[in-house]
Amino acid sequence: MDARSAVISFSQSEKIKAGLIWASQTIEMNSGIPEHDKTGSQQIIGALVSMVASEVQVAMKMAPDEKWAEALKHINKALIMIHSNVVQEATFHLSRALSQITSVGQASMTRLLEEKIL
Repeated sequence: MDARSAVISFSQSEKIKAGLIWASQTIEMNSGIPEHDKTGSQQIIGALVSMVASEVQVAMKMAPDEKWAEALKHINKALIMIHSNVVQEATFHLSRALSQITSVGQASMTRLLEEKIL
C-alpha cells in the first residue's frame, strides 16, 4: 500500500466506521419505535446503510483492498435484512462489516506511521 492509498484508506475507513456505528445504533433504537412508525424508520435506516455502501464502493475504486469487498458483502446482507423487514438481524452483518473496515483502517494507520506521515 503506497502512502496515497493509505491516506485514502484511513480517511474512508473512519467515515465508514462512523456510518456503520450510526446505522447499528439506529437499528437498536428502531425496536422502541411504535409499530405504525417502523416503516418510515426502516426506510431511513436503509438509506443510511446504502450511503455507507456507496462510500465503501468509492474506497474500493480509490484504494483497492480485498477487505473493502468483504465489508461490502456484509453491508449488502444487512440491506437485505432491512428490506426484508427483519431489521434487527442487520446488526450482525453491520458488525462484521465494521470488523473488516477496522482492519483496513489499522493497516493504513500502520503504513502511515511507517512512512512518518502521521
